[in-house]
Amino acid sequence: MRIGDAAVAAGLTPRALRYYEQQGLVTARRTPSGHREYDAEDVRRLRAVRELREAGLTVGDVRAFAHLLQTLPPDGVPDLIGQEPGAERCAAAEVVARRRLAELDGHIARLSRLRERLAARLGESGGRLGSGAGDRPLRG
Repeated sequence: MRIGDAAVAAGLTPRALRYYEQQGLVTARRTPSGHREYDAEDVRRLRAVRELREAGLTVGDVRAFAHLLQTLPPDGVPDLIGQEPGAERCAAAEVVARRRLAELDGHIARLSRLRERLAARLGESGGRLGSGAGDRPLRG
């Protein structure tokens, strides 16, 4: 299938598909006229990349274990870390996911501190800014 059809089937845009190809997450075959062609396996791989990105992983994170994408089940991306006893665990994916989770926790903590400072400047007591809070002028 051509790039537009593959993108639709994977839930992506053609631009995203080209980017993932550039990043080495999928490899298109070329027709004699130079058009990209994708098959069902490519679409499955692209869906897995999309799901992993939606879960919070970066393209670099996915690239770190891209060699494992062909081993994912056809019905989507399972939990990276098996929760049930005896569940398979992918050590490479787990390391990447845990590192990303720690980074996200750090960002959340930093944003929470920034929010608290701004709320204090507005005279708020750390709770969520209520409706109408934006109506008060900032003093400066």
